[in-house]
Amino acid sequence: MSDELPGLDLDRLRSHLDGEAPGLVSGPLSGEVIAGGKSNLTYVVTDGTGSWVVRRPPLGHVLATAHDMPREYRVMTALHETAVPVPRTHLLCEDTEVLGAPFYVMEHVRGTPFRTRDEIAPLGAEGVRRVADGLVTTLGDLHAVDPEEVGLGDFGRPAGFLERQVRRWSKQLEASRSRDIPGIDELRDRLAASLPEQSAPAIVHGDYRLDNVLVDGDGRLTAVLDWEMATLGDPLVDLGLMLVYREQPVTGGGLPATSAEGFPHSPELVEMYAAATGRDVSRLGWYVAFGCFKLAVIAEGIHYRHSRGLTVGAGFDGIGDVVAPLVERAHTMLKED
Repeated sequence: MSDELPGLDLDRLRSHLDGEAPGLVSGPLSGEVIAGGKSNLTYVVTDGTGSWVVRRPPLGHVLATAHDMPREYRVMTALHETAVPVPRTHLLCEDTEVLGAPFYVMEHVRGTPFRTRDEIAPLGAEGVRRVADGLVTTLGDLHAVDPEEVGLGDFGRPAGFLERQVRRWSKQLEASRSRDIPGIDELRDRLAASLPEQSAPAIVHGDYRLDNVLVDGDGRLTAVLDWEMATLGDPLVDLGLMLVYREQPVTGGGLPATSAEGFPHSPELVEMYAAATGRDVSRLGWYVAFGCFKLAVIAEGIHYRHSRGLTVGAGFDGIGDVVAPLVERAHTMLKED
């Protein structure tokens, strides 16, 4: 544990917690950056007895609306009493004078965000299958939550959601454009010209994948994390993006966890989701293509920040290399749609 963390002044954090959440911590804080994050900065802090997680936007170049702390905090708070497992939230601070950016503090849930085959393989094929079942079941549980019932009726505007999503990520691309990316402008236009009829609206996670959930030693899902892009809209964008990660993970450092024995291939994952939710998945090719486009734009934004020395943590060197394959796969999916 280090007392000096980029983007997190532990003394200022402790002082703020003492004032706003008295009794939560009982001693000096130490902390560490959690490895693996490619967007918001995530830390585990401890007072020697308890431990908590602190989340804040990345340092440096930040795209508008891309790192929304209040949004993430609000949706996790609302979902806490539902079937969707989320950490308990403790405090949201929008005063940038405290840490230099908005942040929030939440429960430190134990579990592993599986990224590589070597990490998940000890569970065995049966355990890996249990992880996949939980991943799909939990996504179905999320999409079954009535937003009004949990106080999220105004959390987004479902009407016109897909059109706005294509437009939003096109703008994000322009904000981080620093090199030529063959085919990405054509992809943007093709997506906009072939919008499917929207599925019934639901709470959308926005970045749903295996390494954004925590799993215990028995293969049971203990928490869904990284809600920064959550909204109300067409939930099939979550399924589409999950399938992008299933076949073409972005994280490096070994074979992906989704390639382990026991993890279903994409067609079976789609069948499992359709059976759980009853949703029409006939136009899923478009959603997978959009997921490729969105992920390509996110990766390009991280590449932009990394190339200017504005990111913290390991694993950023090759992030720009995934953009071209994602664009190529998206064009293929649109041909098949």
